[in-house]
Amino acid sequence: MSRRRRRYIFFFAAILIGLAIGVIYGWVVNPVVYKNTGMDTLRLDYKTDYVLMAAELYQSEGDLASALTRIAYIEASSPLAFVTTCIDYAEQHNYAREDIDIMWYLASDIDTALKATN
Repeated sequence: MSRRRRRYIFFFAAILIGLAIGVIYGWVVNPVVYKNTGMDTLRLDYKTDYVLMAAELYQSEGDLASALTRIAYIEASSPLAFVTTCIDYAEQHNYAREDIDIMWYLASDIDTALKATN
């Protein structure tokens, strides 16, 4: 076996051993433990996308209670204020006008429902 060939074998063996040790350490010895990682910890852009998806489902289903449940999963205290904040973010970051209108439709119906209960 030539010297050059032994070098390559040693090099790739070292890489594989290092990779194996890293995987064992990361998955067995010291795995990641997630703490306090609820939906409320998402950045505002992800929250806005989530509200947009909830609004699209509301538009197709017409079930406001389900839409409010989906939104409460991220922000339970004030769904109307939260949706409005997401709409503001969407407008500032040039979301499609159609998407913003869908969110406004949801916000309008939430506002109407809140006024009816008060």
